[in-house]
Amino acid sequence: MKLTTLKGSKLPKRVTDIFLSFILATVFILAYHLDNKSSQKITTSEDSEDIQRGVSYLFGFNTDSFHIEKNLIRKNDVFGNILSTHGVNTNLTLLLEHEAKDIFNIKNIRVGQPYHVIKNHECDDTPVAIVYEPDNFKYIVCDLRESVKVTLVEKEIELCEEVVSGKIESSLWGTLEDQGINPAIIDLMEEALSSSVDFYHTRKGDEFKLIYENKYVDGRLTGLGRLIAACYINDNGANYSILYKSKDYEGYFDAEGRPARKSFLKAPVKFTRISSNYNLRRFHPIKGKTIPHLGTDYAAPYGTEIRSVSDGVVTASAYNGGNGNFVKVKHDNVYETQYLHMSRFAKGIRPGVRVRQGQTIGYVGATGLATGPHVCFRFWKNGRQVNHLREKLPPPQPMSMQELPDFFEHRDKLLVRLNELQPEGSNLAAIQNNEKRVVKP
Repeated sequence: MKLTTLKGSKLPKRVTDIFLSFILATVFILAYHLDNKSSQKITTSEDSEDIQRGVSYLFGFNTDSFHIEKNLIRKNDVFGNILSTHGVNTNLTLLLEHEAKDIFNIKNIRVGQPYHVIKNHECDDTPVAIVYEPDNFKYIVCDLRESVKVTLVEKEIELCEEVVSGKIESSLWGTLEDQGINPAIIDLMEEALSSSVDFYHTRKGDEFKLIYENKYVDGRLTGLGRLIAACYINDNGANYSILYKSKDYEGYFDAEGRPARKSFLKAPVKFTRISSNYNLRRFHPIKGKTIPHLGTDYAAPYGTEIRSVSDGVVTASAYNGGNGNFVKVKHDNVYETQYLHMSRFAKGIRPGVRVRQGQTIGYVGATGLATGPHVCFRFWKNGRQVNHLREKLPPPQPMSMQELPDFFEHRDKLLVRLNELQPEGSNLAAIQNNEKRVVKP
């Protein structure tokens, strides 16, 4: 139907009304179909209008429009069999495996982890999607509609800043555990106060005050974030440590702006024991003869993280006979370190890569000439291997005078909050701050 007008003439009102009604009806029909079509698509973030209407989403699917069934991976489950059980044919499974290869290996599903079968209706034979949760921080959507699509979605993590204070009655570990605080925070305290407090020799009556972060996913506590500020009071008085980051500085500093960390960590693995010392006349357990042992062996379980003991540049990451998988790091013109017998290298560790102190560079194994899982740690000074435990290592570089005013301003705000905390006896008070920020994991 084509409407024409003559210059200076007007359409009759009835014709105009019919034309406008036709236009409005067309708009409403199109809007309905577009809305219906969009409801069938996966959504990664909820619409503000949907939120206002109270519409809820799970894994990007409208829970009012889809049926979502939760299951757990059981022992001996295979992802292909799970798909087959829920009506997904072999060709579609092979296509899904191909699409997923750069995101996750469908053969490496973990027992106890949840997966979700998503259908248009509960009685449908085949799903429109399968969602697998490998851990608390992400999920993988295998969309089976039209063309197969596999998407990795990282969940939002809420970092909630909290404070805690207490007085030790028996042990630091026991005090924290008795009050429901994750004892893993001791590890953060050790990093922050490593130059002033020996956490292996705490005493009754010692006090601590902390500002730290807890991680929440979907409203559930999943672990610790960063330690923002700490005060530990013992026979030596109050020891402070402040987390500070700027263009030129990052890490923990005491109240005067001096680095809290030492230039080198004591060991490349945490919570371990020395199984064999540096020894120029050691009897080799495999070769059966006396061969100088120019490193220090730290025994640890398979897969334990191996850390770079200081900032530096990776000069080697390779496999070499008796050394097995090893990484070598050059720290400056004087010092180098080497880490032997790794089970594997950490992601991204290769020659030329810069690493920071404490960064994971590999994992404990028993490759090469090794009788059990450990890391052989070797330390070079001016090109000669030495016993690092007997070395007087240089102190870390102090903060510049130009940086101190900004640091003091940051420090003072945190000191006010720390000093407001007053532990009473063995009672431990944990107070949650209302301020939250959302970050990616």
